[in-house]
Amino acid sequence: MAKTALLFPGQGAQYVGMGKTLYDELPAARKLYDDAAHMLGYNLADICFNDPKDNLDATEYSQPALYVTSLAALEWLRANRPGRVDEAVDAAGLSLGEYTALAFAGAISFEDGLRLVKIRGEAMQAAADARPSGMLSVIGSSVPQVEQLCRDVRKDDEILEIANYLCPGNTVISGDRAACDRIAKMDSNDLKKYDARSVVPLAVAGAFHTEIMRPAVTQLEQALAEATINKPRIPVIFNVDAQPHDDPNEIRDLLAKQVCAPVQWEASMRRLLDDGVERFCEVGPERVLRGLLKRIHRKADTEGTLD
Repeated sequence: MAKTALLFPGQGAQYVGMGKTLYDELPAARKLYDDAAHMLGYNLADICFNDPKDNLDATEYSQPALYVTSLAALEWLRANRPGRVDEAVDAAGLSLGEYTALAFAGAISFEDGLRLVKIRGEAMQAAADARPSGMLSVIGSSVPQVEQLCRDVRKDDEILEIANYLCPGNTVISGDRAACDRIAKMDSNDLKKYDARSVVPLAVAGAFHTEIMRPAVTQLEQALAEATINKPRIPVIFNVDAQPHDDPNEIRDLLAKQVCAPVQWEASMRRLLDDGVERFCEVGPERVLRGLLKRIHRKADTEGTLD
């Protein structure tokens, strides 16, 4: 059997209609959405499938929506490709997806995971509302060049720093809205100074994985202290340091730190490759993680569940 890692997407992978076929055709997936509606107090399935009030991109809704939809996709994988689940020797998730990976690995229950991502999403949305901010992908530049770009653009006490180390030539920066706007308005000649081909504003509420999110941490820490967390049955690679951890208290600490710390996604994927993972299965909406992985290792064997 090929050594397989399951990868779970983060915020930004959501789209209207995600998971509807799973809900219609797979009872186990339907139960997840129905149970989530009972716990959350609103119709999560309707938001995912129809988005009647344009809520799906709001952090407080998109995080529970992606968590549940990715676990519904996992139920599809269990039903249609059970070998993939049996072969999984590692798991990882991008930002929010870390909670989904922990649920798959048995470290948290579906219910505790949903409570945590609900609180996380609401707290991060509140922190974003309190201080206008944003995120952008810088395409083409090396990490040192992106760091220099941030230094050159920052003014006074503004925050502008790397939030996600995604793959070679794709680094996400995060910070105060005014600083992000200055970069977004740069022309091609300005960007060439940093070998950047383009910058792409991301459809998120605010500057995730920076100190701007610090107000969200206290509330999340309290929720994590109350949640039952077990030793994962397989290694989960954590965003903060690209390493596996199995001590429940360490996991609580890492999940809290992750809100303000940059995501070490490229290092996480290289860790899995070094560990001998031969196949990567993206479990959830879109194909973002497979695209990133191909930039890290062109010959990586990748597949997905919901495209």
